[in-house]
Amino acid sequence: MKRSVWLMALALVAGSVWAKTVVIDVRTPQEFAQDHIAGALNIDYTVIAQEISRASVSKEDTVILYCRSGNRSGIAQNTLKQLGYLRAENYGGIAQARQRLQIR
Repeated sequence: MKRSVWLMALALVAGSVWAKTVVIDVRTPQEFAQDHIAGALNIDYTVIAQEISRASVSKEDTVILYCRSGNRSGIAQNTLKQLGYLRAENYGGIAQARQRLQIR
């Protein structure tokens, strides 16, 4: 019994140690091509449920979402939370996201 509790605790700690922060632009590929935050992934909000796992984003990762105004990133956040991504955060529009991420 003690061993299984220890292994479970170790798995929880290991999961949080390897968790990363992922920035996702949920706008269309055309909008993304015009301007985006460097290093951001582009997953259109309409297909985020199908594409998130292909992007190697785990449910332990912090997922920062942005779009043009914050509306589509809010929809994407709700979708991800329903899928178990509890660290999905809506950073609003691209300008707000840049400000919150302290990117000039």
